[in-house]
Amino acid sequence: MYELTMLQAALADGTADRRSAFEVFTRRLPNERRYGVVAGIPRVLAAVRDFRFTTEQLDEMDFLDDRTREYLRDFRFRGQIDGYREGELYFPHSPILTVRGSFAECVVLETVILSILNADSAVASAAARMVTAAEGRPIIEMGSRRTHEYAAVTATRAAYLAGFVSTSNLEAAYRYGIPVGGTSAHAWTLLHTDADGRPDEQAAFRSQIESQGTGTTLLVDTYDITQGVANAIEVAGPHLGAVRIDSGDLGVLARQVRSQLDELGAYDTKIVVSSDLDEFAIAALRSEPVDTFGAGTSVVTGSGAPTAGLVYKLTEVDGNHVHKRSRGKASHGGAKRALRACRSTGTAVEEVAYPIDAPAPDMGILHTTDLTVPLIRDGEIVAGQPTLDESRDYLARQLVTLPWEGLALSRDEPALAVRFVDL
Repeated sequence: MYELTMLQAALADGTADRRSAFEVFTRRLPNERRYGVVAGIPRVLAAVRDFRFTTEQLDEMDFLDDRTREYLRDFRFRGQIDGYREGELYFPHSPILTVRGSFAECVVLETVILSILNADSAVASAAARMVTAAEGRPIIEMGSRRTHEYAAVTATRAAYLAGFVSTSNLEAAYRYGIPVGGTSAHAWTLLHTDADGRPDEQAAFRSQIESQGTGTTLLVDTYDITQGVANAIEVAGPHLGAVRIDSGDLGVLARQVRSQLDELGAYDTKIVVSSDLDEFAIAALRSEPVDTFGAGTSVVTGSGAPTAGLVYKLTEVDGNHVHKRSRGKASHGGAKRALRACRSTGTAVEEVAYPIDAPAPDMGILHTTDLTVPLIRDGEIVAGQPTLDESRDYLARQLVTLPWEGLALSRDEPALAVRFVDL
């Protein structure tokens, strides 16, 4: 609402058409993490391009005068957006997105831009840490039941961007082409009882095998895990695809199950573990015989960081720099672009932000990569935007450029600092 009340006042006092630049950045990384992951850029671009007000919506906005409603009736963003591509890393004060146009057309985009970038970047940042912790072992996204039904779909996309291998969410698979995975819940095992109403775990496993084949994953912890594993191999034979453990001390149980599977000749049967895993739990299981992780709550809620802490601030008006001086909320004026400087080995050293229309500063012997790319021109999305899989590969490559301490899971300073030049 405050976007529209500001718009009304700006139309009244003649400031609505002043050329402005707004910037998306964060002042600090949540929970003292070492880096953040930019996610949701394609969703932002589509949302900005398609941003409209309907007649029905405007009729409900009785707090606005007729002039403002008429402005919104014909609203279409016609400005420019530059920023980091999806899958890029960011740090405090990285100029992630710069939105330029009239004050009126830029100010009304704050919430739609931030709501997408904050949610998607929080999930991608958490998921990337989990992927690092897993050290190459696959992670399945299974958090749909722990978040809003629409957020579940976009969170899956962000997790896949960060390196998760599949999802149980079919809408996300349909919309974004993400591989799917899923077999059964405890309800399936509980459903099967004998004529006297006693649990019949073998019947549940037998039915699943008949339906899905021996390559399926059987959930073995509904009753007694040791007996569950024995029942699974008795029904499926030694070529069962996998067993899943969803409760208890996962490390201890994984060792016990691996030993039991080997004793039964099921050497190739894999072990999948789930149960509120986050990056710290995954890291603690790295030395255990776990083949695949399933993560849900902690990834869709950003693993303790439900937003990325991104803000949208006015930095330039009619070519003049503007910035806040508020304690703890200072900002750097001017529309900016950024580059990342790396040693010849490929290890990143720092980010440098400089005026958006200025030549890049001389970085000497360091290798540089432009981080800021054109995203929207005159209201239209720039052609050639990367696909989700391309962005996924890009992020994997960027993580390798961090200094070794940048991938640590413990709380500390950001892996890179952002330096401002000629601002």
